[in-house]
Amino acid sequence: MTAMTPVPELFREAVVALQSVRPRREVLLEPMRPPQRLAPWSYAVSCEVSGPADVLASGRLVLLHDPEGQEGWDGVLRLVMYVRAELDRELATDPFLPAVGWSWLTDALEVSGASWTALGGTVTETSSARFGDISGPARTDDLELRASWTPTDAGLLPHGQAFCQVMASVVGLPPVGVTLFGQRQSS
Repeated sequence: MTAMTPVPELFREAVVALQSVRPRREVLLEPMRPPQRLAPWSYAVSCEVSGPADVLASGRLVLLHDPEGQEGWDGVLRLVMYVRAELDRELATDPFLPAVGWSWLTDALEVSGASWTALGGTVTETSSARFGDISGPARTDDLELRASWTPTDAGLLPHGQAFCQVMASVVGLPPVGVTLFGQRQSS
């Protein structure tokens, strides 16, 4: 696209919808530079969140728009999500973790009322051991959730809310309004 090409109205509406997401206080969303070569139009947000047991997660949600559509999209808009979280050793060895990780996304999309098609992705568990002069913990375990789907319209508020819910689930935050035992609300 050239600098003179007007922004498509559908893309503009989709971006405004994502910008209207108001996450819970533990979830920090910030606009970031989107990828430039995946589609003619793109927008992205990054996310950082920390859970009750100091579990850290980072992620990004990327909106792609190609007025011509692309093979596999089943539409002209596409959302791409990437989430990475540190895990404690016990959770990292759970054989059901990949299925649970995927359900965090599908449940969040359903609960939010998002409408989508062509959903696909992966859940990857990694375990790393450090040796020699590399500083940091001797062993780390991580979860990566990568997914993409096609929203059926530009009303992306529920999709953005679902992304924030996935981030909260990954770090073990309780539902909004629920306090974990041992935590107190500050006044």
